Amino acid sequence: MSNIRYRDGQGKRLFDVIVVGLSCVLTVPLLLLVALAVRVKLGSPVLFKQVRPGLYGRPFTLYKFRTMQTVFGEDGEPLSDEARLTSFGRSLRSTSLDELPALWNVIRGEMSLIGPRPLLMEYLPLYNREQMKRHNVLPGVTGLAQVHGRNALSWKEKFDLDLQYVRACSLRLDVAILLKTVLKVVAREGISQVGRVTADPFTGSEGE
Repeated sequence: MSNIRYRDGQGKRLFDVIVVGLSCVLTVPLLLLVALAVRVKLGSPVLFKQVRPGLYGRPFTLYKFRTMQTVFGEDGEPLSDEARLTSFGRSLRSTSLDELPALWNVIRGEMSLIGPRPLLMEYLPLYNREQMKRHNVLPGVTGLAQVHGRNALSWKEKFDLDLQYVRACSLRLDVAILLKTVLKVVAREGISQVGRVTADPFTGSEGE
């Protein structure tokens, strides 16, 4: 396959629609089964919803399957992620099944299958000018950083890979990332940082 660069957003959008459409036979029954399992294991709500920055930093609501229990301490504050994440939730994360509802974001045109992962709104003021360029393309369900270490990477490594993708975005690269994502999910690599269930928060430091 030649390295076909997307001339505009329509080419990338067409790739997303075709892949999501062809995978519906598998993903729709899987979505229903996982939703039922989440309802039984964790109760309601089944979906985790959070506002994230999209193209050019514009906010949208990201959808994922819930992986944590709603448990509060004596002070009324939620317990730590480690305390709220169950073995069932870990299984969803390790297989990336918790990400399936984000396909709805892809269908709506708020996300692409491939692109920099949408992070937190609170990080926007912390980015330097170069880091902000990660928002020059639609955020992705998976991306270059996810197939090169995922949460095991440092923030600097993640941003470097995100910016590399923005500069080199093409059909060939998207197909390669999609195929590598399948292999990474099967191998369950880079799910979290060593000793943590979630990545350390981004602090905006120049080095990271």
